[in-house]
Amino acid sequence: FLKLSDRLTVVIGAGQVAIRKAQALLSAGAEVLVVSQDVPDSLISQWQTMEVELVKSQYSKNYLKDAVLVIAATDDHELNKQIYSDCGQFGILCNVVDVPELCDFFVPAVTQRGDLQIAIGTDGGCPAYTAHLRKKLEDIFTEKHGEFLAELKRMRNKNIETESDIKKRKAMLEELVKDDSFDYFVQNGAEKWRTYAETGFPA
Repeated sequence: FLKLSDRLTVVIGAGQVAIRKAQALLSAGAEVLVVSQDVPDSLISQWQTMEVELVKSQYSKNYLKDAVLVIAATDDHELNKQIYSDCGQFGILCNVVDVPELCDFFVPAVTQRGDLQIAIGTDGGCPAYTAHLRKKLEDIFTEKHGEFLAELKRMRNKNIETESDIKKRKAMLEELVKDDSFDYFVQNGAEKWRTYAETGFPA
């Protein structure tokens, strides 16, 4: 979980995998620079709809200097190794797609419901399994969980303002996050849940 809002990230390559990686970075609010000497004709229109800076150019490490992280998504193994080495020189985190030993970080499969994010990883060992588990989690965690989290955040902020005793605040939140509390929220709606959050479950 990195805060990438308005920070420069670089994707080397312009194939379908690069598109997926760029979309993930954009969804995190990052600025995305895409560098590739060749852009497949079938993908040009897709790249044009994305808010990235696409540079048709041979790779140069000069493109990396201001980046916080880099993803190498080319089909040239030697080039990928060079990108990883250059990132190391600049102290930049690098991920070479499908080459775990050339990765400083792994991109997890994520289930997201509002601000609730559940990330799954296999240490780069089997991305297909992370995708399979993500689909299962998407059936378990619904939009209601995201809405519930939003209410919990509001109540937590209110408790911080009104309750100076840290132990009491912690105890209240431990009750509010329980399954009974979520079930009450789903069955009765946000307004009644707020009353519950302040006064406790009705007898």
